[in-house]
Amino acid sequence: MRKYIFAGLLSALAALSFAEVSVSGIFSENMVLQQGKELNIWGFAENGESVTVSFLENKAATTAKDGVWAVKLPPAKAGGPFTLKISGTNTLEFKNVLVGEVWFCSGQSNMGVPLSGSAEVAEIKNIENPLIRFYKPPSSLKADAITKPLEKAGSAWSLCTESGAKSFSAVAYYFGAELQKELKVPVGLILSFYSGSPIESWMSAEALSLSGEDKLNEIYETNPKEYLEKAATFKQKVMAARKLLAGKPKKKGEASSWTPSILYNSMVNPLLPYTIQGVIWYQGESNGSKAYAYREKFPELIRSWRRDWGQGDFPFLFVQLAPWQITSDLAYGGIGTWAELRDAQLFTLKTVKNTAMAVTVDAGDRANIHPTRKKPVGERLAAAAKALAYGKPIEYMGPVYDKIEIKGSNAIISFTHSAGGLIAKDGALKGFTIAGTDKKFVPAQAEITGNTVVVSSSEVASPVAVRYGWEDYPEVNLWNKDGFPASPFRTDNFTLITQKGH
Repeated sequence: MRKYIFAGLLSALAALSFAEVSVSGIFSENMVLQQGKELNIWGFAENGESVTVSFLENKAATTAKDGVWAVKLPPAKAGGPFTLKISGTNTLEFKNVLVGEVWFCSGQSNMGVPLSGSAEVAEIKNIENPLIRFYKPPSSLKADAITKPLEKAGSAWSLCTESGAKSFSAVAYYFGAELQKELKVPVGLILSFYSGSPIESWMSAEALSLSGEDKLNEIYETNPKEYLEKAATFKQKVMAARKLLAGKPKKKGEASSWTPSILYNSMVNPLLPYTIQGVIWYQGESNGSKAYAYREKFPELIRSWRRDWGQGDFPFLFVQLAPWQITSDLAYGGIGTWAELRDAQLFTLKTVKNTAMAVTVDAGDRANIHPTRKKPVGERLAAAAKALAYGKPIEYMGPVYDKIEIKGSNAIISFTHSAGGLIAKDGALKGFTIAGTDKKFVPAQAEITGNTVVVSSSEVASPVAVRYGWEDYPEVNLWNKDGFPASPFRTDNFTLITQKGH
């Protein structure tokens, strides 16, 4: 009899637990909420349960449906600490909540390299900062996430202590610390990365099914409403893509970071639609073997994340791959393909609005795919954020190729982000090559003339194209006078290595 009573108690407790109001793990003490925007607060409860959310002087009430509840709170001003209260059959209180700037930091291992592994960590004074907070969802690959997006995120927000910061992303830390210093408001950094992950893992099944639809992507840039209407016609294709991409693990729990959509399902979707200011992204190494396809995948990832967050075309700031002397290892594409991946990233910068790219040609390591110089990466991303997100009237990028003009044997290259002037850092310009009608590139001489670069070679009488930094480990030195290096580029549209068969 006793065991039946015990079983009955367990059953009652389980039912009570199910009925309780709960939230996704991203809501916890020490969290940072985005200032100046509607705040999305959501969680889980039994169907029909009334839920009230209170923050500052604002309240919002709703009723749970299909096990989920959600409310929107009015925009709040930066400050704190405050308390967020959620009431239903039970009451949740989250204390030490700040309001400030929230950024989502994602990508693969170079985004995850900890501050303790940064070359500049010894230079930091006063790492502890109570106005900087960190959140990192569990980095797990669950079998459930292969076939469907997960709803709940685990973990909790933490403070920027010395030990906490040193185990957190170096790029994200330098980015957040610079913003906090400049804006004088709290900064929350959400770190969702996974080492060795290709872009396909971070895209939803819908996004993957649409990433090859060039005309549809062009429509999104000019008419988002028409895009959504036309995208609806792809419903059957999307459902087929879900089945194709999901696959079935051979064993329970079997999955990998290369499983399409798995990281989106497990490490992005559970955080939607937490109100953010924007995204910083450092990824691309794992897509070297299909660099040309990245021209379609990366823009669609950005568009799809913006659609899924439902917060407009927020700033999306990303890092161009740093130099590294690639071997013939096909996992990274083989020799020559990282130049093509950088070109795909440059293409994305030019074709997707409200984006910026941190160029890192000066911060690579010939022998290490994980260069330790992370401070310039984070600070260049922060400069882009200051300009795009906060309207600061500053230059935030290096020279970007704009157009080529042929005059006799000279190719004249013009740039954007060069209004302050161009410079050759540490000696004469290097890293330029030029080609004639035979499409064979040879080393070229290059000189700065005003805000242009004049490129020529005695071997090429009638040039048709110029390339700059077109190597896996480029040695280049074109900068603008504002202190930013120029992005590698090509003026041609010749067939590339990864364009063949991909």
